[in-house]
Amino acid sequence: MGCPAKKVCNKAAGSALMKDEGLVGQILEAVVGAVDVPVTLKIRTGWDRQNRNGLQVARIAEQAGIAALAVHGRTRADLYTGEAEYDTIAAIKQALSIPVFANGDIDSPHKACEVLRKTGADALLIGRAAQGRPWIFREIDHYLATGQLLAPPALEEIESVLLEHLAALHVFYGDVMGVRIARKHVGWYLATLPGARDYRSRFNGLEDREAQCASIRRFFAERRSDPVPADGKGVAA
Repeated sequence: MGCPAKKVCNKAAGSALMKDEGLVGQILEAVVGAVDVPVTLKIRTGWDRQNRNGLQVARIAEQAGIAALAVHGRTRADLYTGEAEYDTIAAIKQALSIPVFANGDIDSPHKACEVLRKTGADALLIGRAAQGRPWIFREIDHYLATGQLLAPPALEEIESVLLEHLAALHVFYGDVMGVRIARKHVGWYLATLPGARDYRSRFNGLEDREAQCASIRRFFAERRSDPVPADGKGVAA
């Protein structure tokens, strides 16, 4: 119940469900009663800033038997703009006995530590910051455990992970959609590397799996032959 997309909310799904608390309770009770595995739920803080009912929905979820609750600290109307409401997440955490996960704007180990401190959450949920950067989870885990930052991944690891991801996309989505969906992921992975913008326009013109994979290998071979420091997110050559 966290998706803010118009095409989803127009069908009374996603975060639009938070408008109808009675229906929320019915859905959650039906799902929890139908399965033997733990059921989790994700919500936003409300429909808009005048209708922040995240706390009420959270209580309904706990009463229905939800095992854990993730809260994106924005209303549906906020989409992905502004700053996440960590105070609202903190209030929800204090009111519930089930685990609560904080979500929203967690894009670095330092921010992860700050959000845990501000919200008292049991865990974190990370979405956009992991696009093209799946190692963010180990970076956060290491920082929370040691207080030290991990070195950025080497080019060889980025290439290996990206090619593995591409292969999985092609297998899952098929040759046509796999090629198309791969384009945005490649853009995310390469965003901090030199020459990425020009390369992405060329990559987007490729129409088959083999061409995409061969192109990625050439791109990284060129980066290794002429290493240039990346920006703040950094990459070890």
